[in-house]
Amino acid sequence: MSENTGCPLCSKRDIVIEDGIAIENDLAYVLNDNSPVSPGHCLIVPRHHIAEYFNATREEKAAIWELVDQMKAIIDKKHNPDGYNIGVNIGKAAGQSVPHIHIHMIPRYTGDIENPKGGVRGVIPHKQKYEIKN
Repeated sequence: MSENTGCPLCSKRDIVIEDGIAIENDLAYVLNDNSPVSPGHCLIVPRHHIAEYFNATREEKAAIWELVDQMKAIIDKKHNPDGYNIGVNIGKAAGQSVPHIHIHMIPRYTGDIENPKGGVRGVIPHKQKYEIKN
């Protein structure tokens, strides 16, 4: 792992373990979110310290998304969610507070909010609700 001593993700060692096996690959690993918004909320993190997603290599991006697929199977079995939000904050204006790429994988459950229509559009609450225009 390429460490940046000031980075909270570079110093993490609590990798998700499933059936005694760490969920990781050569270029990325999975952590439980410190403040989960739902059961199963996890972070997929590249090993190399990279400030933002668009600076990752094609191989690092592939490794990250490989773990997203792997975690879906694990979370489905363990928590049986009804859906998922998967996202990454890139830049301060988008809410990025840790300067190390991490993909949020957030399982969603029927009834966890009154009306989930608009999904990730909810990052700007008054824009979440919309009408589909033909």
